Amino acid sequence: MSAPAAGRPTAPASARRAGRSFGLQLSSARLAALFLLIFAGGVTVLLTAVYVLTARVLDREVDAVIAAEAAALVDEYARGGLLSMAASLQRREDAWGRSGAVYLLAEPNGFPIAGNLARWPREIEVHDGWIEFSIDASDYGGVVAHPVRAHVFELPGGRRLLIGTDIQERRLLARRLRTSMLWGVGLCVALAALVGVNYSRRVRRRVRAVADACETIIAGDLSQRLPVERSADEFDELSTAVNHMLDRIEQQTETLRTTFDSAAHDLRAPLYRARVRIEEAMQHEGLSEAARETMEATLAELERVQRTLGTLLQIAQTESSGAAAAKEPVDLAALARELVELYTPEAATRDVALRYSGAATAVIHGNRQLLAQAFVNLIENALKYGPRGEPVDVAVAAATNGAATLTVADRGPGVPAQERQRVLQPFVRLDRDRDRIGSGLGLSLVAAVMRLHGGSIELLDNRPGLLVRCVWAGSG
Repeated sequence: MSAPAAGRPTAPASARRAGRSFGLQLSSARLAALFLLIFAGGVTVLLTAVYVLTARVLDREVDAVIAAEAAALVDEYARGGLLSMAASLQRREDAWGRSGAVYLLAEPNGFPIAGNLARWPREIEVHDGWIEFSIDASDYGGVVAHPVRAHVFELPGGRRLLIGTDIQERRLLARRLRTSMLWGVGLCVALAALVGVNYSRRVRRRVRAVADACETIIAGDLSQRLPVERSADEFDELSTAVNHMLDRIEQQTETLRTTFDSAAHDLRAPLYRARVRIEEAMQHEGLSEAARETMEATLAELERVQRTLGTLLQIAQTESSGAAAAKEPVDLAALARELVELYTPEAATRDVALRYSGAATAVIHGNRQLLAQAFVNLIENALKYGPRGEPVDVAVAAATNGAATLTVADRGPGVPAQERQRVLQPFVRLDRDRDRIGSGLGLSLVAAVMRLHGGSIELLDNRPGLLVRCVWAGSG
C-alpha cells in the first residue's frame, strides 16, 4: 500500500496548545515555588539565628552581672563575716528600684536575715543551675508580677545567698524580637511571592510568544520570526539565534522550491511531447506487433512518471501552502458520499461493494480540492489492495464540538504493526508490494493534507485488512 508522509501521526493543534499551556504553567509555577521556598527558608533561618543569638547574649549578660555581684558579696563575707555581708545587703535594699536587683540572705530553714525579699520564693523553676520565679512589685500604680532570674550560693553554716535580677525588660525585648522576626519573615515571603509570580508570568509570556510563533511557522508561514524584546537576556539570545537559522532555512527552502517547481514544470513538456509522438507513431500503418507492444509499455511508464511527478507537485504545494491555502466550510460527509458514488462503477468492475455509512453532515473548515484529492487516494488504495468480492467501507463521524473522523476500511492484507511507522514516509513500500504498480506517494499526499488541516492520520488493523482513520480536531 502507498506510504504516507514522514513522521508519526500528530496530535490535533488544540490538544497540542492545551498540553503546551499546561506544561508552561506547571514548569514556571514550580520554579516560582522553589524560589519562594528557598528565599523564605533562608530568611527564616537568618532571622531565627539573630533572635537566638540575641537572646543568648542577653542571658549571658544577666548571668555575668549576677556572677559579678555574687563574687563581691562572697568576698565581703570572707573579709567581715555574716555581719559585714548583712550590712552590705542593707545598703543594697533599694537596688530594686534602680536596677531590678534582688538579694536575700537566709538561714538554712529559709528564715530571712537580710536583703530586699521578704521571704524565700516558693514557686521556683530550675534551669541549668539557675532559678526563675516571680515577685509582686508596684508598677504603674498597681501590683504587677515581675519575673526574676537568680542563682543560689551556699555559705558556711548552711546559710544561703540568693542573688538575682528582674528580667521583665529582657522578656519584653525578646518578645519584640520574636514579633519583628515574624513580621520580617512574613514581609520577605510576601515580597518573594510577588517576585516569583511576576517572574513566572514573564517566563510564561515569553515562552508562549515563542511557542505561538513556532506554531505559525509549522503551519507554513516561514516568514514568521521569534519575538525579540531587546532586553538582552537568554530568551533574546535564543530567539536571535533561532531567527538567523530561520532566515537561512527560508532562503534554502525558497531556493529548493523554485528549483523543484522549475524542474517539474520543465519535465512536463518533454514528457508530454514524448507521449504525443509515441501515440502518433502508433497510428502508422505497417507497425509491427512487437513495436506496438514496446510503445504501449513505454506509454504506460510515461503515464506512471507523469502521475508520480504530479503527485510530488501536489505534495510540495500542499506542504508549502500552509496558512495561505484557501479554506472554507466543507461538508466531509457530503464529499465522501459524492466520491463513493463516483467510484462505485469502478468498484463494481472488481466485484467490490463500495459502501458509505455514518453522519449525514460533518462540516469542517478546510480546502475542498485538497480534501477531495485525499479522499480519492484513500478510496483508490482500498480498491487497489482489497481482494475481489470483499467490501470497502467509507464512514464519516461528527462530534458535537466540531471534530470529525473519516475511516476507509478494506479486507486486504493490511500493514503489519511493526511496519506502520516506517511506511509513513514517502516512497516507502512493503516488500510484498514491489511488483504492484505505484510510487508510494498516495498516502503521503493524504498525510500532507491532514497536517495542513491540523489533523492526524492513523493506520490500524481492520481484522482483516487495513483501516485508515483521519481525524480533524474541533474547536472545543
